[in-house]
Amino acid sequence: MTRRFCFVFAVLCITFVLIFTVYLRSANSRIFYKLCAANSEKSRLKQQLAARQLQVENLINPSAISKRLGN
Repeated sequence: MTRRFCFVFAVLCITFVLIFTVYLRSANSRIFYKLCAANSEKSRLKQQLAARQLQVENLINPSAISKRLGN
């Protein structure tokens, strides 16, 4: 009886560990995907910010202002 209980207990523990391992791997993949998506979004926003900064600098540049006022 005791040997049978130990065997069933060992099988249940191994099964639980395997299920938990699969869960952790899928969670790891989801987190990695979210991290990559966030990095690409961050890169896109940095590019947009640089473009906007160039536009603002062009608007406040003294030579550009004098050209607009002169025309």
